[in-house]
Amino acid sequence: MPSKITKFEQALASKILFIDGAMGTMIQAYQFDESDYRGERFADWPSDLKGNNDLLSLTQPERIAEIHSEYLESGADIIETNTFNSTSISMADYGMESLSPEINRASAAIARKVADKFTDDNPQKPRFVAGVLGPTNQTCSLSPDVNDPGFRKVTFKQMQDAYLDSARALVEGGVDIILVETIFDTLNAKAALFAIELLFDELGKRYPVMISGTIADASGRTLTGQTTEAFYNSLKHIKPVSIGLNCALGPKQLRPYIEELSTIADCYVSVHPNAGLPNEFGGYDETPEDMTSELAEWADQGFINIVGGCCGTSPAHIKDMVEVLSQKPPRVKPTIKSALRLSGLEALTIDETSLFANVGERSNVTGSAKFLRLIKEDDFEAALEVALQQVNNGAQIIDVNMDEGMLDSEAAMVRYLNLIASEPDISKLPIMIDSSKWQVIEAGLQCIQGKGVVNSISLKEGEAIFKQQAILAKRYGAAIIVMAFDEDGQADNVERKYAICKRAYDILTIELEFPPEDIIFDPNIFAIGTGIEEHNNYGLDFIEATSLIKKNLPYALVSGGVSNVSFAFRGNDHVREAIHACFLYNAIKAGMDMGIVNAGQLVVYDEVEPKLLQAVKDVVLNSDLEATDRLLAIADDYRSDGKLVEQIQDEWRDLPVNERLSHALVKGLTEFIEQDSEEAYQNSSSALEVIEGPLMVGMNAVGDLFGSGRMFLPQVVKSARVMKKSVAYLMPFIEQEKAEKEKAGISTKNAGRILMATVKGDVHDIGKNIVGVVLQCNGFEVIDLGVMVPCDKILEAAKEHQCDLIGLSGLITPSLDEMVHVAKEMHRLNFDLPLMIGGATTSKVHTAVKIAENYPHVVVHVSDASRAVGIATRLFNDDARVILHQELKEEYAQKRILHQQKLSARKLLSLEKSRKNKAISDWSSYQATKPSFEGIKIFDDYELSALVPRIDWAPFFRSWELAGSFPRILSDETVGETATELYEDAQLMLQKIINEKWLTAKAVVGFFPANSITDDIEVYASNVRDQRLCTLHNLRQQNDRTTNTQQHRPNYCLSDFIASKDSGIVDYIGAFAVTAGIGIEQHIEKFEAEHDDYSAIMLKALADRLAEAFAEHLHELVRKDLWGYAKHEDLSNEQLIKEKYQGIRPAPGYPACPDHTEKKTLWSLLEPEKNIGLSLTESYAMYPTAAVSGWYFSHPESRYFGLGKIKSDQVIDYAERKGMSVKDCEKWLAPVLSY
Repeated sequence: MPSKITKFEQALASKILFIDGAMGTMIQAYQFDESDYRGERFADWPSDLKGNNDLLSLTQPERIAEIHSEYLESGADIIETNTFNSTSISMADYGMESLSPEINRASAAIARKVADKFTDDNPQKPRFVAGVLGPTNQTCSLSPDVNDPGFRKVTFKQMQDAYLDSARALVEGGVDIILVETIFDTLNAKAALFAIELLFDELGKRYPVMISGTIADASGRTLTGQTTEAFYNSLKHIKPVSIGLNCALGPKQLRPYIEELSTIADCYVSVHPNAGLPNEFGGYDETPEDMTSELAEWADQGFINIVGGCCGTSPAHIKDMVEVLSQKPPRVKPTIKSALRLSGLEALTIDETSLFANVGERSNVTGSAKFLRLIKEDDFEAALEVALQQVNNGAQIIDVNMDEGMLDSEAAMVRYLNLIASEPDISKLPIMIDSSKWQVIEAGLQCIQGKGVVNSISLKEGEAIFKQQAILAKRYGAAIIVMAFDEDGQADNVERKYAICKRAYDILTIELEFPPEDIIFDPNIFAIGTGIEEHNNYGLDFIEATSLIKKNLPYALVSGGVSNVSFAFRGNDHVREAIHACFLYNAIKAGMDMGIVNAGQLVVYDEVEPKLLQAVKDVVLNSDLEATDRLLAIADDYRSDGKLVEQIQDEWRDLPVNERLSHALVKGLTEFIEQDSEEAYQNSSSALEVIEGPLMVGMNAVGDLFGSGRMFLPQVVKSARVMKKSVAYLMPFIEQEKAEKEKAGISTKNAGRILMATVKGDVHDIGKNIVGVVLQCNGFEVIDLGVMVPCDKILEAAKEHQCDLIGLSGLITPSLDEMVHVAKEMHRLNFDLPLMIGGATTSKVHTAVKIAENYPHVVVHVSDASRAVGIATRLFNDDARVILHQELKEEYAQKRILHQQKLSARKLLSLEKSRKNKAISDWSSYQATKPSFEGIKIFDDYELSALVPRIDWAPFFRSWELAGSFPRILSDETVGETATELYEDAQLMLQKIINEKWLTAKAVVGFFPANSITDDIEVYASNVRDQRLCTLHNLRQQNDRTTNTQQHRPNYCLSDFIASKDSGIVDYIGAFAVTAGIGIEQHIEKFEAEHDDYSAIMLKALADRLAEAFAEHLHELVRKDLWGYAKHEDLSNEQLIKEKYQGIRPAPGYPACPDHTEKKTLWSLLEPEKNIGLSLTESYAMYPTAAVSGWYFSHPESRYFGLGKIKSDQVIDYAERKGMSVKDCEKWLAPVLSY
């Protein structure tokens, strides 16, 4: 017969379970007085007891049982014990600490008895008891004394002991589950989980553990400051049966955080919110119907597994939930990719796609003389500045070490970490607790609420101590650094480094079930260049050991103390920094994930002077015995130079100031804008008069010229730059005038306030920025939220700023779904603002069919910036908006009819028939060309000047909304003058980009043996084809290409161009990822800070062109050399742009392979984030955005094609091959679905 625990877990897997509602609300309804609380037993108790609700389990047990019964009658599956405040810490308020075990035991027994009765009455619906461990009335993470942020009223150990006593009594009373709930301080919860693990040791068995936190306010954080993801990362080590949120907020406010939990948690998700927010009398107003309506929608979205209520809810609320939600399917637990997931106040994920993680090293008494002095002088506040400086310099983890002979290391560690907890700018990062003494590490672990890192443990004292420390680290929820150190000492060669790490890995993962992704190996970085020959290979040994670890110990990470490698050159910081750069460059290529560094003194590998770099490289890689001598000889050979800035004045400077301002606007001149704005302000009665006078005269002229087609977008953007700089200068005066007007009761109003955002998952913003500039030029106020903006942030900002219109932008196809999601949310939340849609992948048809159908108010598609102003103007006029809405309704209705007619008229073949009409079926005469290498090759800093001849300028002009072929556009009668000026500006910036190294172009290319199997392509590690690296999943055309033609017109699929596995031919496939956007951010930020939109947009557009040019240039290199299947190709640049060559380079997300998720496979092969700094967003957009990636096919008959529409039979087949749900596949393939 299944145990209660088994029944509980089986029930969770099959349906949504219901937990009860508020206990306190129900108790209040009884209106107990002091004597009711006391009963006979406590009649003479020395302190007041009214309000001690948990005591009622001893003095009013029948009433507590009645409350449990009411919730079970309403349909609850789980009831919570009346023990929210039953720990000895909370009971201290009443002097009842010693009664804590009795109250917990009695409360559990009451709930157990009632639950068993209901189970006996209906065995088909078993009822379960959750033993509640509440948050207590103390906090381990924060000081109750504002004057002493390092003080704690209660210690971790005291909290742990209190929780252990309560948990033990709850189990003795008969609970099925232990629920740690209403967590406002994650460190309190970690103490509870630690106590629970101790209890499980005592009992020799485990119970399911539920965890539920509470969000403190609209910031979405706990009271002690953690985000939802950070909270989850901190507590997931106990492998809870569920994690969720309760209390504090109502369901509407909790929604985005439950949605986030549902996507990141690999366990079940629970929610039991309050009945809305408290009203002015402290009551709760949400009715059962209100709450259920909201929660039902969550269930429909697949967010929840366990649902109930907290403050203000009653059996009526639970009954309504049960009636509506019990028919809905439970959330399906997602498969979460293995990764090191750390947290401070915020989450940090490190996986194979992450960039190198910097661990700040300066909060270390052994590594920083300044830090040691501050600690010894008891100046802990100044010592915090050392940590903050590391944060500001880019550290992602803060290492803290207090190991010094004259310090009380344990006390210093505790005080420093307690003080860090009071500084959000520091405590947002995970903490690495660094000590050679386990008691210091453990003391530190008891101070951090996030998931930190233990630095370190090792096998030097034998396996028993190693295991004991690993078990404790896991119970504290920490990752561990394991040193390559055993009973025979530190490993100093590659063989011993790897052997020790492999031994430790096997003990941890096999014997202790320690998560491999939480293991970080330090294979020992020793000093090189010491002059001792035995030390010469230390750098190379570390690099090679790293490679072995990453290859053979799955999910484990590698770290090290980087400054050790240059210790022989202490005193010469310049050389040390160069050594660090070179060492890290090679170690990161080998797989090093993180390192303890001085984050402020890392230099870029490519920026090390070439002569020094070569000398350093020889030392790091042990090229020869004279390497150290050569390095010493050149250590001081450095020079710096400066620049001369020349200012040129023009005759227009002699005009009156108002005319100068207008002239500057029309011509886009910024040089004198601040001094002219000041002069105009001095001559005017107000700053607003300057804006409404000469500036608006100039902008009106710009608007007239643009509207009449005599001025073009590049010039408008330049004019906007001038306007923004002037307004920025006048802003302090404007704000002062605005405040004075409001004080006098005079309203101030602009043409309208527009919120703009690139939707979640998308990092492209050139088009959005251009539209924003044009709108601002026409008097609209634009609030730009930037890129990758989640739906809830968009809608919150729209409310906060009282916006009149929302504009959404996106470039990649997944953004279309996100726009639909925003529209649905706007409808659900009763927005009535107009919604403007734009971006490269958007269309009027998609807007009509997918977006407008989900939002009943105005939804308008804007194809380019020139239309945005006219549309916005109509939307801000009440009469015009009504007319526009009606026009759109009629137009969209017609679009939907035509769209449906096209779908109905389109003849599509079955997948089976399409496969029979494949492109190539005879492979007998095919000979595959073997590439010059197999595996990957990295191009780390490609010469940008070599790419310029390859630039295709036509798309550049199109991005500025100037249509025409290049170079004919330069002499075009209408736009030629503007295009020429734009081209000249582009050439000037291009020279700066190259000469001043604004951007770095990087690429990674790979070639792999491959064969096709039906529509998929298997990629192998070697020609033997016994180890499959991955499978590329492809889609096949299904439009009927077999009729009305004498010529064979195949239904193409990319797999057609790779020899089939059963042909016996070993074929090959190539892969690539390039970017020309490394380094762009600092320049964009500079331009934006200077209100220079023109230069910002120009730089982004040029970076995009350079990336495309790099992709084209690299493809030629592949064809003629790296793969060499077209060695004698001789084509002109025009022929290359027209793709007159053999072979193709299709990109995931584009017509032949529209599924963006296939980029994940590409990234697994090439590791672009690690190798060239190119990452993917959650919607598979590449970042930096100036990037191209895809596959190389060499077959002479390979060609580009558009997939067209596909039927459901292919989607079902594709989902099965990919191991995805059909629903998920439909989401990613929405643009190509025929149904």
